[in-house]
This record gives sequence, C-alpha cells and structure tokens, in this order.
Amino acid sequence: MDRAKLYRRFRTLLIANRGEIACRVIRTAKAMGLRTVAVYSEADRDAMHVAMADEAVLLGPARARDSYLNIERVIEAARKTGAEAVHPGYGFLSENAEFAQACLDAGLVFVGPTAAMMTAMGSKSGSKALMERAGVPLVPGYHGEAQDEATLAKAAAKAGFPVLVKASAGGGGRGMRVVRSAGELAAAIVSAKREAKAAFGDDRMLIEKFVQNPRHIEVQIIGDSHGNLLSLFERECTLQRRHQKVIEEAPSPTLDAAGREAVGAAARKAAAAVNYVGAGTIEFVSDGKDVFFIEMNTRLQVEHPVTELITGIDLVEWQLRLAFGEKLPLTQEQITLNGHAIEARVYAENPHKNFMPSVGRIRTWRTPEPSNGLRIDAGYREGDAVSPHYDAMLAKVIAWAPTRAAAIERLNRGLEDTDVRGIVTNIPFLSALVTHPDVRANAIDTGFIERELKHLTPPAAAPADLELCAAVAAILRQEHNAAQTEAHSPWRTFGWMPVGRRQRLFAFRHGQGVEHEVILHYGNGPSKLSVSGREFVFTSSASVDGGFGFTLDGMKSDITAVIEGHELYLRTRNGRFDLHWVDPFGGETEEQVGEDKIVAPLPGTVVALLAEVGATLEKGAPILTLEVMKMEQTLRAPFAGVLKEIKCKVGDIVGEGVELAEIEPTAL
Repeated sequence: MDRAKLYRRFRTLLIANRGEIACRVIRTAKAMGLRTVAVYSEADRDAMHVAMADEAVLLGPARARDSYLNIERVIEAARKTGAEAVHPGYGFLSENAEFAQACLDAGLVFVGPTAAMMTAMGSKSGSKALMERAGVPLVPGYHGEAQDEATLAKAAAKAGFPVLVKASAGGGGRGMRVVRSAGELAAAIVSAKREAKAAFGDDRMLIEKFVQNPRHIEVQIIGDSHGNLLSLFERECTLQRRHQKVIEEAPSPTLDAAGREAVGAAARKAAAAVNYVGAGTIEFVSDGKDVFFIEMNTRLQVEHPVTELITGIDLVEWQLRLAFGEKLPLTQEQITLNGHAIEARVYAENPHKNFMPSVGRIRTWRTPEPSNGLRIDAGYREGDAVSPHYDAMLAKVIAWAPTRAAAIERLNRGLEDTDVRGIVTNIPFLSALVTHPDVRANAIDTGFIERELKHLTPPAAAPADLELCAAVAAILRQEHNAAQTEAHSPWRTFGWMPVGRRQRLFAFRHGQGVEHEVILHYGNGPSKLSVSGREFVFTSSASVDGGFGFTLDGMKSDITAVIEGHELYLRTRNGRFDLHWVDPFGGETEEQVGEDKIVAPLPGTVVALLAEVGATLEKGAPILTLEVMKMEQTLRAPFAGVLKEIKCKVGDIVGEGVELAEIEPTAL
C-alpha cells in the first residue's frame, strides 16, 4: 500500500464519535491548529461535542445504526465539509475494518491502523490465532470460525467450566457472559450473541477458560509508519463490574520492575506481529503467577489519560502526527515513568438499583477546576440531556500524584467535589470504592466489586443536625435572593425585626418517609434553630463556588446545596443527602405503581420474552429483557405468582414507566 495514500498532512479533521471522546479529540485537534467537524444524531443536536466543533453535520435518527454506525453517512459528512481525515474515537466504528477501508477508498486519512491490521488484531479470535503462532501465552479456549452450538459446547467442555463466552468483535463487557455449568451455556450464548449483534453488528463468539481471581493488566503501545514501535508502560484495570472497567490506574501496582519489562516486551512482540501503526492496547489477564494474552484493542482506550499523566505524552496528538506520516518523536529508552495516575468513570446509573442507567436532563453540573494533578474529561454540561440510546458514561475524573496513595486521595477529593443533579450518578459508589481498605492495599481481583457490592452501596445516611439546619439556611438564602432585598437589609439575618420573636416550622422527609422537624426562631436578636429540643445559633455567608459558608454554634462548614422545588440536595462534611421539604400547607400525594405491574424502568427496546402467560413464577424469575443504553436489563418477578398478561412484544420500543406485564400473586 502506498504510504502517501495512508498518511499525509491534513487541515480538517472529522471526529466520528460523540460524548467525552469527541470532546477530547476536538480539544487537542484545535490546539494543533486543525479545523474540526463533529457529527451527531437527532438526539445529540445540542450536545457538547457539537458546540465545541467548528462545524457539525446531522447523521440521522437517534439509533446508532442509523447515525453513528452508518458508514455511508459518516463518509458523506466528511465529503460535504471538506474533511481530509477521520478520527474514530473509541466504540462505534473505531474497530470496524470496513469503515477504515471506506475512509481510504474515499481518499480520507483514517487516524488509526489499516483495515488489514484491524482484521488481524481487532477480531479476538483472529488475534488469538496470530498470537498462538507467535508464541504469546494464551488462555485455554476456542477461537475458531465454526459458531454452531455443538462446536461451542464441545469447546467449553474441553476448556472446563467455568468458561467465558465472549463476543469476538467487541469490548466494554458487551456480549460477554461467565458460564459456570453446561446447563447455563445455551442461554448465555443466545443472550451474548444478541447483545453483540446489537452493539457491534457481529455476533461471533469465542470461548475461554475463566481465570479464577483474575487481574486485568494492559499495555499501551503505539507505532509509526516507519517501522518504529513503543510501549508506554502498563495500566491495571482490575476493578470491573460486569466486565466493564470502573477504575483504571497506571502503572500497575501489582507488577515489579521485572514484570513491567516482561509484559511490555510481550506487548511489543504482539503488535509487531502485524507491523502495527497507531495507538493500541494489548490486554492480558493474570492469575497471580502467569500472564495470558486476551486481546488487542486497535484504538485509543477510554483509560488513556492515566498513561498520558505518567508519561507526559498527549496520545491524541501523537495519533494525529502519526496520521500525518511523522515518525515517533521518542525512542523506547526515552519514555520515562513519573508518579502514579488513577481514573474513575462517572456514569449516569443508579448503584442502588442494580446500576440501572439513568436518563434525563442534567440540571446541575459542578466539577472542581482541573489543577494540581486533577483532570476532568467530560462530554456533558449543565442543561444537556442524557438519552437512553448511547453509553451512559458522562465523564472521567483522573488524578496524578507522586505516589499511588496520594493519587487515590486526590481522586477521591475530586469525586467528592463533583455534583451532578437531574440524573442519578455512580459518584458516591466510586468514592466508596477508591477509599475501600482493600483497594488501597491492592488486595483485589476482577470479582471484587460484586463481592463487596453491599458495602460499596450502603443505605443513605440519615441527616444529622448539621444537614437539617443547613437545609433551612439554604431555603432562607433562596427566599432572600428571590426577594431581591437591598444589600444592607437586616433580612440578611433571616428575619430580623425591631421587636418581638417569631418562629417558623420546617419539616423534611428523608428516606422511607422519616420526617424531621426544625424550628427557626427569629426576630429581635440572633436567629436560632432548634432540632429535637437542641438549640443552635447560626449564620451563613456567600461562597464563590455556588455553595455557602455555614456556621452552626461557632463551627464553620462549606455547604453545597441545590434546591429544585421541594427537593433539596446537600453536600456537607458528612456526605451527600437528599431531602424533601414537606409542603407546610399539606396536600402532597405520591402516585404509586401497583406492585403487580412490571414497568419499563427506562426507555428501551424489548429484545426477549422469557416467560409465557399463565406460567407460575418464583420470586426473581426472569420475565423479559430490555436493551437499554446498549446493555441488556432483565426484568424479574417481584414476588411469586402467575404471569397474568404480557403487554409487549419483541422489537417494541417502550418508554419509561410503560406497563409491560402483570403478575397475580400466589395466594397465601
């Protein structure tokens, strides 16, 4: 292949992606003086990446197959805007060899490996065969072309249960199932194939022996078109849930210097097998003694920032310079490791409801300023809508420090200082995870989160005196601002009056209907608050970060408060609290959904019906499966009973709260 067709200088770059990675690429491209073009679906008209780019092109409807996965429309967008190159980001078409070839055929520079390299290494089964010939150690299993049930069952039996059923074409935990017995295999294959087909357009499977208590270690590699290839140290991504990485760090705290050199050399050998050009990642699994090749991701990874922070290298800039046809600017000996970096993925999901994705409009978005070793890579802003059509990741919080312990502390502070409202996020879960003693001690494996989930998602703490009094102060400050009183009004003291004293009752509901009362005493003299007979003197003052300073009986605290109607969110030194301000005039009602109704928790597509009308179901029995944000969610019987009615069919697109099935409880 003529190098001039593959690699050359360009001035206009189209980013064939959305969300955080599109914003990330746009920032570096603009810093290099390039003109940027975004693409978007109808659901992303007002998205952050669209606003950031110099130009944007509508691809089509919200469904990914009609927009971000539509090769013809992406190529046409490049043609219409005069783009000369395409950066695929991660996910969507980033590891699609057909797309890479289509870009080349259209005269576009593809920022990444060639279609041939993708075909060789992008397929998990193909790459394993290549690594087997190259002598790279593999996990026992099957990675052949035959995909019939008998072949896969035979391979699983030969490897020995438990096994991992895994999509050959994808990543991110999609199309992947752990199967612990032969009886579970057939259903797992059907479900994994369906999920893989929806996410990647390819339902080919491979079988691997499931390594017990495994650790996930990967190596960042990058190669140029002049035959130079580098490894940029390793990352550890052992903290996962449903095979989806949650926390990533670099370097691995598990490897010593000799292990680090050995795994780097193995990664370079793997990439050299296809004369790899571009950024990529060689993934390994370790059982504590040996390291086995899993796969190669022929793209930039979500977790690339931790590598950037320990090496000082902008990987997106290097990707673009390699696409220009330039040589790598450093040799292997010149790559140095500095300090430790750790990253947490912030998702729109509810850890207390089995990590169900959360959709809606972001009403509050507050993150700490990136500085002093803290970095925020975000794809959303205040006012943006989180749709059910795409991956639920909102942002990444990344911290660097000279040591791992200091990096964890800095990451946790960054998470604690982040407030997102309007949707539910996993931020409290992430804080609990990174501060867990076993995580700090690196006593983990890939099953750690599932085992410790109860401890990582404790019930919400009850508000103490500080929170209840701060809630009153927040309401009073809002009322004061709304009244637009004069700057020197004595109302600054929350109700000063020349003579007499008055009181005002506030009631707050927290959790399962528990109510707390606070009485405000105001008038001639200092304002006071009383909670259950305990009386406090208090004052408050404005803060530059949107919160307020609050002094309660002489102790000053910084309070973050968000008030949305009668719903209050508070962040204090004790944590995060959600309170409902009870209407003092009464009349509040709550609409309850009947317990016998199975409703869609989020908008999604019905992909499977797992029970028949009239069937007797045990509590927890599967009824149907929804695809939500590219992940399958199985809805189960909330109690033992008879399935009375199913009100949907496979293929139906259903909205949040739509009734899908009805169960009649078993008579006691």
